[in-house]
Amino acid sequence: MVTRVGIIMNGVTGRMGYRQHLVRSILAIREQGGVALADGTRLMPDPILVGRNADKLAEIAGRHGIERWTTDLDEALATDDEIYFDAQLTNVREQSLLRAIAAGKDVYTEKPIAESLEASLRLARAAEQAGVRVGVVHDKLFLPGLRKLRRLVEGGFFGRVLSVRGEFGYWVWEGDWQTAQRPSWNYRSEQGGGIAVDMMPHWSYVLENVFGRPITAITARVATHIPERVDEQGCPYQATADDAAYALIELAGGVVVSLNSSWAVRVHRDELVEFQVDGTEGSAVAGLHQCVVQHRSVTPKPVWNPDVAEPMPFREQWSQVPDNEVFDNGFKAQWEQFLKSRAGEGEHPYDFMAGARGVRLAEAALQSHAEGRRIELGDLRLDAGNDLLDRVGA
Repeated sequence: MVTRVGIIMNGVTGRMGYRQHLVRSILAIREQGGVALADGTRLMPDPILVGRNADKLAEIAGRHGIERWTTDLDEALATDDEIYFDAQLTNVREQSLLRAIAAGKDVYTEKPIAESLEASLRLARAAEQAGVRVGVVHDKLFLPGLRKLRRLVEGGFFGRVLSVRGEFGYWVWEGDWQTAQRPSWNYRSEQGGGIAVDMMPHWSYVLENVFGRPITAITARVATHIPERVDEQGCPYQATADDAAYALIELAGGVVVSLNSSWAVRVHRDELVEFQVDGTEGSAVAGLHQCVVQHRSVTPKPVWNPDVAEPMPFREQWSQVPDNEVFDNGFKAQWEQFLKSRAGEGEHPYDFMAGARGVRLAEAALQSHAEGRRIELGDLRLDAGNDLLDRVGA
């Protein structure tokens, strides 16, 4: 039996909404015959595209054989489609999500879920009161490298985890004599841009879920290393948002995390993001796809001697972690998990409160930079009266 699942997809004319969510997730699920449930039912997504540009929507719909599209969100929300998905710019996301919740739609959304922690909590309250199911994109948890890393943590490979070092970024061209790889709004704070608000929500859920520990504090500094860029129309503009964020993050249990995120760095790594985890029994380096390990029993014993060229081939002394399974596209895998959870099969734990914690970490990073101090983070939850408790410590 095939069960139709109507999905209102808002923001699919953007790069992420189109490539990852529409083409590589929803259309890929349709092409494979839907999402199979244990009882033999197949959930078949039926998208309706929503956006502001009618020409772009019509072109995308025609290219992929999608029958329904509209520039009127209220028209889409008035349909019997069960799910609302949002991949718009952050600065217009909150109001659209609130309208979808008021219409009784289940919600699946990109992050950050809103521009501020207060707005994120408004969404959480609204969803709780409406009784709708919600999900927030946590795509990196479904990538092969981080799934291998999580497997190592859960298997006790590291012993006691001591520290985590993360490096993310690449050189984004200024847009003058080389076209920029990112849209200009990323560098305008008034449009929700900035690498801190973009990447801190990712690091929040990665650290929480891979290591199973809450974040307790952050000390951060952000920078706008490239102050002037050129936009899509070839016009120079002043960057008002940060393009680099350097953070020292503390996890419960004493784990120290150093994370650098930059759009103004040239890559000398195997992948665009890498995490090195060191523990008493072993270490690992994980990227998006690969993960290598070195156990305590085979750890070399280098001796510091700056007068002699290093003879040890350190990279050759690490071992690859095997896949042991077939990894699907991370965005698609999470879509399938969300759709299954709505049908009562499995859980999808990445809710608006998880999204709110990501926004809180971004706010705390910017606060730490502005005030030049360490920011402690308490529990983030809603009590019975929907009041915010322990938002940010002193």
